[in-house]
Amino acid sequence: MYYSSGNYEAFARPRVPEGADRKHVWFVGTGLASLSSAVFMIRDGGVPAANITFLEKLTLPGGALDGIKEPERGFVIRGGREMEDHFECLWDCFRSIPSLEIEGASVLDEFYWLNKDDPNYSLQRVTEKQGQPGPNAGLFTLNKKAQKDLTKLFFATREEMEGKRINEVLGKDFLESNFWLYWRTMFAFEEWHSALEMKLYLHRFIHHIGGLPDFSALKFTKYNQYESLVLPMTRWLLDQGVTMQFETEVTDVDFAFAGERKQATAIHYTHRGEPGTIELGRDDLVLMTIGSLVDNSDNGDHHTPAKLDRGPASAWDLWRKVARKDPSFGRPEVFCGNIDESKWESATVTTLDARIPAYIEKIAKRDPFSGRVVTGGIVTARDSAWLLSWTVNRQPHFKAQKPDEIVVWVYGLFVDRPGDYVKKTLAECTGEEITQEWLYHLGVPVEEIPELAATGAKCVPVMMPYVTSFFLPRHAGDRPDVVPAGAVNFAFIGQFAETSRDCIFTTEYSVRTGMEAAYQLLGIERGVPEVFNSTYDVRSLLAASARLRDGAPLDVPGPDAMRRRLVGKLDQSEVGPLLRAAGLI
Repeated sequence: MYYSSGNYEAFARPRVPEGADRKHVWFVGTGLASLSSAVFMIRDGGVPAANITFLEKLTLPGGALDGIKEPERGFVIRGGREMEDHFECLWDCFRSIPSLEIEGASVLDEFYWLNKDDPNYSLQRVTEKQGQPGPNAGLFTLNKKAQKDLTKLFFATREEMEGKRINEVLGKDFLESNFWLYWRTMFAFEEWHSALEMKLYLHRFIHHIGGLPDFSALKFTKYNQYESLVLPMTRWLLDQGVTMQFETEVTDVDFAFAGERKQATAIHYTHRGEPGTIELGRDDLVLMTIGSLVDNSDNGDHHTPAKLDRGPASAWDLWRKVARKDPSFGRPEVFCGNIDESKWESATVTTLDARIPAYIEKIAKRDPFSGRVVTGGIVTARDSAWLLSWTVNRQPHFKAQKPDEIVVWVYGLFVDRPGDYVKKTLAECTGEEITQEWLYHLGVPVEEIPELAATGAKCVPVMMPYVTSFFLPRHAGDRPDVVPAGAVNFAFIGQFAETSRDCIFTTEYSVRTGMEAAYQLLGIERGVPEVFNSTYDVRSLLAASARLRDGAPLDVPGPDAMRRRLVGKLDQSEVGPLLRAAGLI
């Protein structure tokens, strides 16, 4: 396997690898990594779809890419997905998946046209004092020390950042800036999370620094992630002839080791309580999604808090068993061993009439019933004790919504602090109480909050013990390579497998690991798209530098005459125009 960029490799059609028609492929899980890997195996690898089987514990595919209406409770989305135009592997996959909305179009076509016609941007990123606009809108407010700290992080080596927390590398000046407020709430970073992951994010999205305050960098699907992404992909795979076996929990995988050679030999599972074993032969491949950000998630309802489940977690238990068999299979305890530092809670609020949407429109400055962009991303109540953020995507967010319903996603980073209106922690609150706290920060008059929360909405809270577990500080080797050295018929995929330069908690990372696994195991001759290389583009770096200074030009020391002479010299070279284009001089 190798990485490539440019149209030559992007448009090439690889030849079917020798022996692909004899392969039988077993996927553990039906998350995005597994689904996309199967697409690549069929489209680019020539594996017969009838030879592909998914083993899934749940009754629906999609993994963390969920979106459902539960009886009695209401609509539930545990999280949203922010996307951009340089998710190279994701779009490589979805260019081949037919749209369920537009005849003759792909999911990529549908997404592209939607975001051309209705581009995303926010008109109110931050509020305070019960729905009032936050100060310094659009500015990062990074002083010189904060800028210096961030620059040092950017240029540090990966090895220097291993095992370190963000607050060990970035000081108080940075952590009090608007940049950190925008960053942490957009990506769900905590101060105790990995400085290495922060660094990888900076490199990965350096070309989007300017779009951070207003979310103009982001693009969104028409509906929730399940209906817009998982459903068309699953439909295509089933139409091709794959098998999806639900209510099947994989409990262990056996391996044989001979020198450097590693081979998976058997899959152990239970199907509806009955144990079974799949013996793996020479032409069998197994791709395992390891770990899970949504394992042991618990849903409450409007009158019941969500519970924090610290009990056995099947996805993590499987990885633990597998990891004991070889050091190259990773160290899961690094990620699942500290629930108090990886948990947070989200909630899905469904408004039932026009009363609450009127307050949404006041902040979003857009009609939530228009069918177009509403908030354009999350709105953060900066003075919220829970650090509460909320968003309204294009409506309807679910095809099953009634015309007068609006679906809102709410989350808080600080789940163990008492609220500002509801004097309980987020973790202790029912859906109705979370709605009350949200309405308070929306600017609803205090005397109207109880009635509006009781009769104007239904809310489903979701506690997720492991949702930011991949952000915990780590070292090389804690995550196994997608295809470990010596592996001949197996791969690890998903957010806890290691691949080059990309960053986790994105749909792109899942698809990238799935694509790399398929291409390596089958020997597909086409290149895997490299991670977008803006971190090596001097124009992107200069533009980001200017934006981090809030547009202030560079300070050139010395008298005016010397400064003019220096700038004149720069203008006579390639450097001057680049600096001017970035606004640095």
